[in-house]
Amino acid sequence: MVLDAHTHAWGHASDDHPWVNGPLLDLVDGFDVHTVYTAERLLADMDRNGIDEAVLVGYPICEWTDNWYTVRAVENNERLYGIVMIDQFAEGAADRLREYMAVDGILGFRLGAACPYDRMWETFDPSVDWLREAIAAEDFWEAAVDTDATVQILCDHTQLDQALELVEAYPSIDYLFDHFAHAGPDVAIDSATFSQFEELATYDSVAVKVSEIVHRSETEFPYPDMHDKVRWFLDVFGPERVIWGSDYPNVSDEAAYGESLHWLDQVDGLSKRDRTWLTDRAFRRHVGLE
Repeated sequence: MVLDAHTHAWGHASDDHPWVNGPLLDLVDGFDVHTVYTAERLLADMDRNGIDEAVLVGYPICEWTDNWYTVRAVENNERLYGIVMIDQFAEGAADRLREYMAVDGILGFRLGAACPYDRMWETFDPSVDWLREAIAAEDFWEAAVDTDATVQILCDHTQLDQALELVEAYPSIDYLFDHFAHAGPDVAIDSATFSQFEELATYDSVAVKVSEIVHRSETEFPYPDMHDKVRWFLDVFGPERVIWGSDYPNVSDEAAYGESLHWLDQVDGLSKRDRTWLTDRAFRRHVGLE
């Protein structure tokens, strides 16, 4: 089995669900996929590349808390799981989370900690620190604990101190850190920022995703300038808490779907067991699907 822990899909714009994220629309124009990349198109690409199941991460092409397409796709496709997006500061956020988590196949929600709160999922700014304020939303985090919601975090490596404060406050929640925390090959493993993953690794509830490597790397397939970070994650977290995700079709501007998976075959030092955990078992175990 192969499970892709990070994919996207979205539906047609409509009066009820207009496309409002201008910067994201500009990016979509550069993708090597149809402008409307539906779950059916994703499943067809998965079939062509030997991928059995996938996690559909909410795509904020509409208003960023409008999870209509993610929920519908998960309800209609047994091969897809879903991660939604919720404004934890909004009135009734805890109840909204409980509603989403009651949908079979919805596994949790994603925090755009690297985004300015007033331009959520439109741009990135690693200087923002609203995640610290979010820690105080106790009712919301209580709902996350009660529903076994997985918290997927996109933060910059310079923001890992904020993320650590969240994990320390709510250690029983399962966390996933996306995209190498936006650290490219220019960020040293032992840097003051990236090395904070070592402290995060002391919490069994924390896992990392070697996702979106196509955009993190400054080299072509198989992205060798990022392999040291992959091996380091395996050493620090163990293969049971390192998870592969393609970030397809976001990476289709530079790579085919197959390339976003098969680079793993070129990482020296990875065993067959490591790859099995990376591409299936680690995710299932971490979010309680086993």
